[in-house]
Formats: sequence, C-alpha cells, structure tokens
Amino acid sequence: MLELFEKVVMTTIGVAAITQKKAEELVAEMKDRYKLSEEEGKNLVEKIQSMARENREKVKQMAEAEVQKVVERLGLVSLDEFDLLKKRVQDLEARLNG
Repeated sequence: MLELFEKVVMTTIGVAAITQKKAEELVAEMKDRYKLSEEEGKNLVEKIQSMARENREKVKQMAEAEVQKVVERLGLVSLDEFDLLKKRVQDLEARLNG
C-alpha cells in the first residue's frame, strides 16, 4: 500500500522540487487520510527526501553535461585553459623583455 502512495506522491509533486516541510505536510495528510503509523510516516519522509537528493544530483549532472556541450560547440575555453595560456603569454613576455 505504501508503494502505491509513494508512486502517487512522486508523480504528483515532482521529487526534484520537494522541500522538507512540504514532504512532512504531505506525509501528515497521508497519515490522517490513510491511517499510517508514525513509523510508516517517518520512513516515507526519509524515502521522499532520499529520492529528491538523488534527482537533484541527476539534474545537476545533466545540466553540467549540457553546458559542457555548448561550451565545446561554441569553441570556448575553460578557465583552466585560459589561465594556462595567460601564464604562457606572461612567460614569453618575460623572456622577450628580460
């Protein structure tokens, strides 16, 4: 029965956006409506939070991958590459002026 509730909750509220407070409010409502025990309610909150963390990380990884693709497509250099080139130019200027 809890598995069905979890599926409905995850689909309805969007796991990536749920907050601690919202999860607790939702579980409190479900406890009243479906007569969940305190332990079942706590377990459900923990599971919702865990899934939210996992989904946030997945979204972050996907966003980073897309940004990297755009950077490569546009031919932009990373900050590390820029710093390396800047150092090489400074070294060359020092050799020319020294």
